[in-house]
Amino acid sequence: MNNPISEPSGILLVNKAAGCTSHDVVNAVRRLYGTKRVGHAGTLDPMATGVLVVLVGRAAKASEYAVGGKKRYRAVLRLGIETDTEDITGTVIKEAPVTSTPSQITSIAGQFSGEIMQIPPMYSALKRGGKKLCDIARAGEIIERDPRPVTIYSLDIKHICDNDYSLDVICSAGTYIRTLCADIGRAAGCGGTMAQLCRTSAVGFGIEDTMTLEQIEETPVEKRVSLLLPVAELFPDLDAVFLPAFFEKLFRSGCEIYLKKLGIDPFRFPIGATVQVCDSNGNFFALGKISEYPGGIAVKSVKLFK
Repeated sequence: MNNPISEPSGILLVNKAAGCTSHDVVNAVRRLYGTKRVGHAGTLDPMATGVLVVLVGRAAKASEYAVGGKKRYRAVLRLGIETDTEDITGTVIKEAPVTSTPSQITSIAGQFSGEIMQIPPMYSALKRGGKKLCDIARAGEIIERDPRPVTIYSLDIKHICDNDYSLDVICSAGTYIRTLCADIGRAAGCGGTMAQLCRTSAVGFGIEDTMTLEQIEETPVEKRVSLLLPVAELFPDLDAVFLPAFFEKLFRSGCEIYLKKLGIDPFRFPIGATVQVCDSNGNFFALGKISEYPGGIAVKSVKLFK
């Protein structure tokens, strides 16, 4: 069993290669860091490349807080074909001539900016009745899926050649780029599918910050821990509460700590806010939640990372 004190902990930024699953990356990181506690902040399809935020050791406890936020992708939309998976790896189910000009395609794509509704693809990890949609699809079934709102903050489209267009998309978590490609194709009357995908940014980290699994494996074992970023970097926008040693001990024991006892204005934070919790030296060690108790407004632990 791993020693929880010496177990490595932090954020590992991986540039995922095409052809492997996000779970393949997690398994590789488990082996490289000698710990079973490894998670990630958002799956990438096997054909996709780019930023996969991997959470090692106690940092894996932050996965539920790290999957949101804006993400950025570079993709290739191929017009004129539709596939059952909405990407180029699937079976072609329809072909049609592309009659729209590049300027018309640009105008059509512009209709997908802002908050839009998407129907999640059948070939996805979403579950219905305890089963993944992709498993249901592989069994030959197609079921109704409710559309859900996603936000496209920006969409830049350029004609590459023939029927291929590049997309640079900044979007909310939960957006399916292959569904966006399919929807643009349908709106153009010719169908479309995603031919390439690279996630260039996620959870505030860019592709320039990442390393491939091969580069990580080539790093000497004794230096691999230095590749891990502090888990606090997942929460740059959260306010911080600093606890003197006495209150830190109580907080770690599960007690609520009243803000007035810390000399903090009880109304400084909104009720329900999540905050970083740091020791008296400014070292992050937990996430806390601001709540109202009979004795006043206090912060209480929701996740301990150290």
